[in-house]
Parts: sequence; structure tokens; C-alpha cells
Amino acid sequence: MKSGAWRPSRAALWTAMGVVTLAFLITLEIAARHYGEPGPITDQARELISAPKSGPLLYAGMALTMVVLTWRERWMAAGVAVGVDAVLWLVRWVAGAQATGGHPFGTGALWVVLGCGVIAVTRRTGPERTLLLKGVGLGLLLVAGRKTGDAWLLITSKTRPAVLDQYVAVADRALGSPSWLVGRMVEATGPIGAHILDYVYVQLAVAAVVVALYQLRHVARDRRFPAHHLVRTFLVIGLVGPGIYMIFPTVGPIFAYGTGAFGTGGLHWAVADLWPHTVPALSAPHWMTYDEITPRNCMPSLHTAWATAIFLHSRKGPKALQYAGTFWLIATLTATLGFGYHYGVDLVAGVVFAFTIEAALRSFDRGWDRAGIQLVVHGAVVFTALLVSYRYLPMEMARHPWVSGPLLLLAMASVVYGYARTMGLWEVKVLPAHQPRPQPELV
Repeated sequence: MKSGAWRPSRAALWTAMGVVTLAFLITLEIAARHYGEPGPITDQARELISAPKSGPLLYAGMALTMVVLTWRERWMAAGVAVGVDAVLWLVRWVAGAQATGGHPFGTGALWVVLGCGVIAVTRRTGPERTLLLKGVGLGLLLVAGRKTGDAWLLITSKTRPAVLDQYVAVADRALGSPSWLVGRMVEATGPIGAHILDYVYVQLAVAAVVVALYQLRHVARDRRFPAHHLVRTFLVIGLVGPGIYMIFPTVGPIFAYGTGAFGTGGLHWAVADLWPHTVPALSAPHWMTYDEITPRNCMPSLHTAWATAIFLHSRKGPKALQYAGTFWLIATLTATLGFGYHYGVDLVAGVVFAFTIEAALRSFDRGWDRAGIQLVVHGAVVFTALLVSYRYLPMEMARHPWVSGPLLLLAMASVVYGYARTMGLWEVKVLPAHQPRPQPELV
């Protein structure tokens, strides 16, 4: 670590994270109940018995917990999870209590994670207890992140009756309205292309767990977690991002200019049924009211931010993981645009947001030095400038696309380049003073 850099203690970090997470969950629980819906705590508690909505994610959370276990313990945990799910599925089937839209599996994985927590408190001591509790916390945080996201989306739809889609659609002309173009391309691929993209879009968290499992593969052997890994970035993006939805509420082109997702609803509130075949005529934008059901979750595109984080963290893995990370990023960008969930400028903001969060976490772990502070401030300034320009300069951007479009991409590229340059400087290995510097080989 660079001299003069400040880094808090691990104990303080874990304590602060625990307190903030608990307070945040309780706040969302109260807010959701205010609007007549169960909050993240209640929703998760129900999945201890009822068919879970997030079956694959629960098993992904169990996989994260198992990184602290031995191989024998992992096989036992997996067997218990599958056995519990089989028994509960049979009981639900006999009782006719299969929940519509729920998964037939996942409860067993949740039981195993909670069981590991009980074992940590009652049967482990010292560092072994701490390590197991960290594994349990990691698995539960992944699942809790999904539940808190659902609560956030509910709050945005209830508290933000007016949306800024007209402003974003006009600003998006600086990039050539890519959602309309990609939407027609996805439509041309037929159901096969749409199903593949839909799977990539929905299972983004599972893809993140695959990369995280590679990063955490030595935890059981080393008896400690690495300094930085993908799950941290994933969770912070999901924690901070929805707050921006409250500042910049947008629903997306398929809702504001189409019939809504899956071709139902939304048309009553839309400007017109234009997406993806007709780009709306250029006119001065205005706030527009929308229903109290559709989430205001476009700005920034968190799917883009998460896919960017997956891409970044897969760079240190084997070739297969690097290829998978690249594929998931490209497919996610295609899906966000091609399904009409996001405008192009949402994606630009999402990339800047991801790099800024990643830079902040790496700086926090390494110790705040001048390079780290400059990188994070630069990312935050660019991100803020993007949102301000979308809101207050959309007509100027649309009238001068050959200027505003490249400027948007250059602003994004400046953050990417700054991140790559700073990470490169941090990762330079300085040779010990007593060793001579190796000479280059003569060819």
C-alpha cells in the first residue's frame, strides 16, 4: 500500500456493512408495507416454506456460502439442499400448494445457508466461526440484494408518478436512437434469439456467481477471503443504483413509446405505439405521467453496470471465463436495447457508474491515495454531467448529434481509460532493492 494512504480496519468494515445493511432492509420493509406489499425481510421469510420466486438465485447464494467449506462438507450441503427441496416439492404437490410463478426448488438451499449460520454460532469458535459466518453473510446478501431490488422498484413506481422518458428519448438521438435499431434486429431473429437474450438478461446474477466462485476458489484452503471480489461490486451497484432511479425516473422505450413488456398494458400511458419501428418525431420534451405499477428503473442501466462488472472481474480468469464475460456483456447490452428496456444513453451512464463503483471499492480496499481519489471523483463528475445533460440539454444534443454523440462516448471512454491506467499503475510490481533489474533478452 502506498505510504500515506488511509485504510480502515477489517472489523470496522464488516461492522459498518452489517449495521448499514440491517438498517436499509428494515427501512425498505417499512416502506413496502406502507404501500400494502411485503418487504424484503417478509418476502424472504416466506421462501422458507413456500415455493421461492428466486430458486436459481438461492442455489447461487448457497454456492457462495460453500466456498468456506471443505469438499466433503460441500457434498453434504448440496445433498441436504436437494433432499429438502424434493420433500417440500412432494408436500406442496400433495397439498396442492404450488405457488404460481414460483420455482419448485430453492428452499432447500436457503435452509442449508441458514443451517451453516446456526452451526457457526453453536459449533465453531474463533477464526473458524468468523470465516463460516462471512460465507453465510455472503450467500444471504446475494439473495437479499434481489429482494431489496424488488422493494426499491415498488417504491419508485409509487412515489414517482411522472417520468423523464421524453427527455431521454430526445437526448438518445445523439447516439442514433439505438434501442429502435436493436429492437428491430432482435425482432428479426425470431423467438430463438429472443429466448437466448431473455435467459442472459434474467440470469445475470447467476453469471456473476460463476465468476465470483472462480475468484473465491481458494477461500477454504487459505481460510480467508480475497481483498476484493465481484460480489462486493455487485451488491454495492444494487444498493446505490436504485437511489438514482428516484432522482431520474424513467420507464423505458417499450413502455413510454410502445405497448409495454410482452405486448400487454402500457399503451394507455404511452406517448404512442412507436417502438421499435418508428422513431418519435423531434419535439420539445415534457414530464409525462405513468402508471403506479411499472418501475422507474432505466437511468442508469444497472443491468449494463452489472454486466460491465462481470466483464471486468472475468479478465483475470482463464480464457473460457474471459470469453464468457465478454459474451455476457455483449448479450446483456443487446437485450437491454433490443427488448426496449433501456435507451442508449442509459447504457453509457451504466458503464460510467460501474467503473466508478469498482474504482471506489478498489480504492477503499487498497487505501485512499491521490490516484484513487482522482479516479472516483472523475467518474462521479462525468456521471453527474451525463444526467444533467440528459435532463437540461436534450434538444441541443438531438440537433447536433455529430458533436454530442462523440462527446458522450469520449466522456465514457475517459472514465474507462482512467480506470485502466490507474489499475495498471497499482498493479506494477516493484523489484526489491537488493535484486538487479533483469536485462531484456537479445533477439
